Order: sequence, then structure tokens, then C-alpha cells
Amino acid sequence: MSSNKMSTVSPKTSAKSWRDRFNDSVLNCWYGSGRWTLLLLPFTALFKWLAHRRCWKIIRSDRWQPPVPVVVVGNLSVGGTGKTPVVAALVRSLQQKGYHPGIASRGFGADTQDLPLRVTPDTNPAIAGDEPVMLAQQLRIPVMVDPDRVSAAKALVENCGCNLIITDDGLQHYRLQRHVEIVVIDGQRMLGNGLCLPAGPLREPPERLQAVDQVLVNGRPAGDLPVDFDCIYLETDDLLPVGCSDCAPPEAGTVHAVAGIGNPERFFQTLESLGFSVIPHAFPDHHPFAPEDIVFHDDLPVLMTAKDAVKCRSFAGSNAWYLPVQAHIPETVLNKIIHLVETKGPDSVSKVIPTGSW
Repeated sequence: MSSNKMSTVSPKTSAKSWRDRFNDSVLNCWYGSGRWTLLLLPFTALFKWLAHRRCWKIIRSDRWQPPVPVVVVGNLSVGGTGKTPVVAALVRSLQQKGYHPGIASRGFGADTQDLPLRVTPDTNPAIAGDEPVMLAQQLRIPVMVDPDRVSAAKALVENCGCNLIITDDGLQHYRLQRHVEIVVIDGQRMLGNGLCLPAGPLREPPERLQAVDQVLVNGRPAGDLPVDFDCIYLETDDLLPVGCSDCAPPEAGTVHAVAGIGNPERFFQTLESLGFSVIPHAFPDHHPFAPEDIVFHDDLPVLMTAKDAVKCRSFAGSNAWYLPVQAHIPETVLNKIIHLVETKGPDSVSKVIPTGSW
């Protein structure tokens, strides 16, 4: 934070700082040189056993067979990897092929009893979650929120006339039969130490990649993977105002950079590559922003991600801007995914996760 904001430290701020230091220590163990989380390996073994047991119980007895193709875009690790821009890119490509897709999302941080919830561009992110609202604003297609992906998918088919479902996350939501699985991996972090929670960042072991249809690495890969993969990258567009309609965009210089995403450092580095000198302000992923979070008592511009902007639009000042990004996926990869959609539909053999994946 800026020196003005640090001059008075409330108990809440102190607690948050302690949590941030703890989170940094965990991330250093998962993705860096730290080792203390190895003490948690017995809990990792328990986590893997419970996840494996739950997976096979669902696969064998309780899966909903959708009448339309289902594409799951997910990841193995906790935190952001670039899934949502990939979802948006796939939607645009599939629309060009004549599909009428809908998006099913958990709606992380959503607070509503009205489920499944149809999300519109004007839906409150506090109710629906930030990413579903952002996708609804960008794509203008049906977006349905429900922690139960089966419920969301049924609503998209039955109430919205969608002939294809894309789930934003949900790789581990096995009750929903899927026809194409795509895993997105952060090129900087890759699979970290390769361990499952809590000793490492993975929800499933690296062997799970052998069962998916497509692995996409977001950015230049910092290491190897046990399977073949294709690289994608995020393209930036021009800065857009968060709450002001006729403001001039800031020029290169010193800015406050605010990020409540899974990997804030990637956003800060992107801004630096565009010529900005960044004062970073990292918040937890899906942080529920309040006005005081983006006020720094100076005249510097405040730059944020598109996901954060949907939560700040109602109170952002004229100095607040967001950086839109789009996933650039090679045409050959898009064509491969579209071919998978066309050939692995509801009439094909159900995808079953091999025992060897665990």
C-alpha cells in the first residue's frame, strides 16, 4: 500500500498482513524453494485417497448424461491459470461454427439462494461472482451459476436453448459427464512441486493430465510436463475506464496496480512490460473490493484487471482503469478442439478417468 494508507493500521489490516505473509510462505513452498509443507504429506495422502474414492463413486453411479456436448475448461492447481480468457476464446470460435454455447460456472464467492442463477451483464458480482458477470458482459451469451454444475447445465439446455455447454472450471465436478476436457496451466508456475493439497498446489496428481484431451500452457513454460501440450498467451487491449465514460487514458508512468486474482504478479509484470512503473497492491483471489481498497490519496492512476473492475464499477473514480485481455490460441489448436467437440458428443463413449491417473 501507499505510505498514506500505511500511516494508520487497523486490527483488520494487521490480520490481513499476517495472512498475506502466511500465504506467501505457502506459495514459496509450492512454487519455490520452501520445504515446510512437506510435513503435510500424510494429509496429502489422505486428500488423494478421499478424492479418488469420491471420483470413482460418482463415475460409477451418479453421472448426468447431457444431450449436448460439454467442454470442461479447468486446471489441476488452485488459483488462477488463465481459464476464463480461454473460455471466452472458445465461445467466440464455436459461435463462428454455428453453435449456441452457454457457460456453466460455480460463481466463486456468489451469495444467493436463487439457484441456478441466470447471470446478466448487470448482475451484482456479490451475488453471482466476478468471473460469471465479466463473461456475461464480454460475450452476451447465457451464463448460469450453480455450485452444482449439473443443475447449471440443465438450465442452460432446458431454459436457454444452448446446444453446447462450456464449464469455467469444474474439472473435478465428475457428476457432469463431459465430452472434451481442457486443462490450462500457468507457464510461470507450471505444476509447482507436483504434490497434491495441502503439501502442494494440485487438486489431482500430475498423472491426471494423461486422461484429458488438451493441455494448454499459458505463457512460456518454465519446466516440463508429463504430456504433450500447446502454448497460448494473453493479448492485452487498450486500457478502459472502470467508472468514467469520457476520461483520457493514462500515459506510461507510475501507477497503482490492484489485483485480486490467482497470480497478481503476472498482472504487475504485464503492466511493467507496457511501460508503467508499478506500485503493486495484491489482494486474495476473488477479493470483495470496497472503495477504500482502491483509494490511495494521490493523483496516480489506478489500474486493475477486468475481473476486478466488475466489482469496482459502482464506486471507482475517474482515475480507475482496467486492462482487458484475450487468450490467443493458435488456429491449429482451436481446430483440434472444435474437431473434438464435433466427434466426441453425447453419442460417443463416456469419458472415464483411468485408474492409472491416480
